[in-house]
Amino acid sequence: MDRTYIQKLKDEIREYLGVKHVFLVSSGKAALAVILSALKSINPDRKHVLIPAYTCFSVPSAIVRARLEISLCDIDPSTFDFDYSLLEKSINEDTLCVVPDHLFGIPSDMDKINNLCRDKGIFVIEDAAQAMGGEYNGRKLGTIGDAGFFSLGRGKNITCGSGGIIVTNSRKIAAAVENEIAGLESPGIKETVREFFMVLALGLFIHPAAYWFPAGLPFLKLGETVFYRDFPVKKFSGMKAGLLKNWRKRLEESNDARRKNTAYFCGRLRSMLRLSNGSSIPCLRLPAMPDEAGTKERNFSSPDMAGLGISRMYPTAINEVEEIRERFDGMAFPSAEKAAESLLTIPTHQLLTEKDKEKIVEAFL
Repeated sequence: MDRTYIQKLKDEIREYLGVKHVFLVSSGKAALAVILSALKSINPDRKHVLIPAYTCFSVPSAIVRARLEISLCDIDPSTFDFDYSLLEKSINEDTLCVVPDHLFGIPSDMDKINNLCRDKGIFVIEDAAQAMGGEYNGRKLGTIGDAGFFSLGRGKNITCGSGGIIVTNSRKIAAAVENEIAGLESPGIKETVREFFMVLALGLFIHPAAYWFPAGLPFLKLGETVFYRDFPVKKFSGMKAGLLKNWRKRLEESNDARRKNTAYFCGRLRSMLRLSNGSSIPCLRLPAMPDEAGTKERNFSSPDMAGLGISRMYPTAINEVEEIRERFDGMAFPSAEKAAESLLTIPTHQLLTEKDKEKIVEAFL
């Protein structure tokens, strides 16, 4: 029965995204680790993975897990994409792949990245963990590079508690990924049961008015930003596939609400938002950069702010992550460091009421 659920889910994802190959694993960071290990088997002479200097800590965690080297490029603070004046200088003959991250669901410039990497033998791996269902020039994010991955973790566009999706149209990459996955363990019964009850618990507290309660339950690990030196990489469970029944309808409803809420906040908080075309993007969370005076006057980490769902994102730039800081000694990524210091994010999910949204606007004005 597990195989039936999993195969059905893979077939549905393949059709929805228009890709040839789909694989499912235990988490988004596991998906990236599997892809990187697969690419390393294809081109073992290259060791460096180039990522934005401001991104989720799971990305460098997966690079370390795959026993590859992290390279960084600073971001454009107006888009959170790579700073393209620096990107070409950041790659070299040892670059195995570049990983654009579509942060918050905002598309990276895939044409520029593909054009830059194509003639240099560099793979492009899309981190679409926060962008499932989003598009770039009419194409689904995650399907435009050589391979892509999505997260099914807590707080993502669609979730079953945890899980990762790998997609590619490359037969060579698919064969290498399949070889990596063949050797993975399946999740045990205790782990499956624990995750099932975790999903139930999270479902009770997704509304902004209840944010304060799960924040006080450490085992839920909400809002944590952690660099993992090691983490489990396992196969996907049939239980999770079962939880994703009608996932496509749920994803479309979720993204429609996020798109509308993004447009609402862009209209009300235009001067604070770093998003020019917000009306068309289903942002997972909406990035805002209040002026320094406004930030100092308001305690955005207070319980009242947490109750609205306003929060900071990643606490440091990647070069300042304690566990890997020594790798970037003497290097500076000022835009990434500024984002870590000043960026706030606004919830966009479908349970926001008009009253919730008005309170969020008032908190910034």
